[in-house]
This record gives sequence, C-alpha cells and structure tokens, in this order.
Amino acid sequence: MRKISGSLIIILVALFFIKSSYAIAPTVPNLILHTADGNLSLKNYQGQVVYLDFWASWCGPCRKSFPWMNEMQARYGKQGLIIIAVNVDKDQSLAKQFLKKHPAEFTIAFDPDGLAAKQFKVKGMPSSYLIDRDGHILSSHIGFTQKVSSIMELKIKTVIN
Repeated sequence: MRKISGSLIIILVALFFIKSSYAIAPTVPNLILHTADGNLSLKNYQGQVVYLDFWASWCGPCRKSFPWMNEMQARYGKQGLIIIAVNVDKDQSLAKQFLKKHPAEFTIAFDPDGLAAKQFKVKGMPSSYLIDRDGHILSSHIGFTQKVSSIMELKIKTVIN
C-alpha cells in the first residue's frame, strides 16, 4: 500500500471541510464595525473573500497571528482576500499599544462593547472566520498555531480559486 504524505492529508481534510461547509454555511450578520477611518459594513465585502479575526491586546496567540495575517493579505489581497481584525478591548489605548509592537497591514476594527463578538459567538482569542464571496461563513477556528495557519491558508487558496 502507498504512503500518503502529511501535506496531502492536510489538503484533503481542508477540501473536505470547505466542500461540506457550503451546504450548511450560515450567512454573515449585517454588522457595522468601527475603524479609525469611520464605519464599515461586512455586507459591503460581498464578492470578496474575508478573513475576519477577533483579537485582544492581552492575547498571546494574537501576537503570532498578526505577521501571518500580514503575509496572507500581501499574498492574496490582489486575488480578492480582505482581512479584517476586530479588537475587543474595552480600552482602545491597549489595542493601539499592541499595534505599535505588532503593526497590521490590513483593516483594524474596534468592538469595545462586544456586540460583533456576540453575534459571531466568539468563545476565545483569537477567533477567526473565513467568509466566501457570497457572504457565507465557511470555516472558523479558535486560537492560532502553525498547523492551523497552514490549514487556513489552504482554505483561503481554495476559496479564492
């Protein structure tokens, strides 16, 4: 019997979850998020692939996810990927301190009252959601590790193509 490589297994698992999630994918709530430049609505991003990430200044894994999100935005932005990271700190100055150490090359929004986090039923930090071009949530995960980032990149590539 032939051995199957670990990378092939990850690809097959990612494709299975993406394919199977289309049948049950919920639609993104009509959220208005607050940014430093004004408000944005998630509904305005239909036609693009959105990676929506909820984070906090005190979150250790969030520090590791920011360089990865910068890389994904640079790599796939021209193909239609939009990354929006929503900070949930009640004190926005804590988020600004975090961003000085971990700059973001993607959109940052603020949710100090936790309204958006409640609509997405966020259970931990970071919590991320992959949203397809039609506004359906295809995938979500809590936390950030190298293994999760590899699987998420495969999902992003699949949805973009």
